[in-house]
Amino acid sequence: MAAMQSAVEDLKDEKVPACLYWTVAQVSDWIEELGFPNYKECFQQNMINGRKLILIEASAFPNIGITDFEHIKMIAKSIRDLLEIEEPDWTRSISLPPRSDLGMYLEVKGNNGKNKDSLTFKNFCLNNNNAKWRPPLANHCLILPSY
Repeated sequence: MAAMQSAVEDLKDEKVPACLYWTVAQVSDWIEELGFPNYKECFQQNMINGRKLILIEASAFPNIGITDFEHIKMIAKSIRDLLEIEEPDWTRSISLPPRSDLGMYLEVKGNNGKNKDSLTFKNFCLNNNNAKWRPPLANHCLILPSY
């Protein structure tokens, strides 16, 4: 029940992509609409629903039966388009905050579990205020004295 309320609340928020709540059948239909009807069964057999779709990486496609590199690139780009995220910038500095609030939410929401099923984007933002960047070491910028 909490999962249903979470879905309803998230779908009201225009920032949250509707594909997050797609069923396996909807994901399969989407892949067919992209022009890849031959991969529809790959997504069905591997039970790829919306929550799994948002987390799947291009490197995992060969494991589910998608081996053509050009198709992998096109499907990965289409997933990024669904999520309205940009192509990775490999020249970006590691000192910058790693993700947006929505990106972090999708990363958490894509996993299974009771707490994740009931999580909404609004609650995530309230509970993770300013969680964008926490360096692993508190003294990461400290200049140590020389002896």
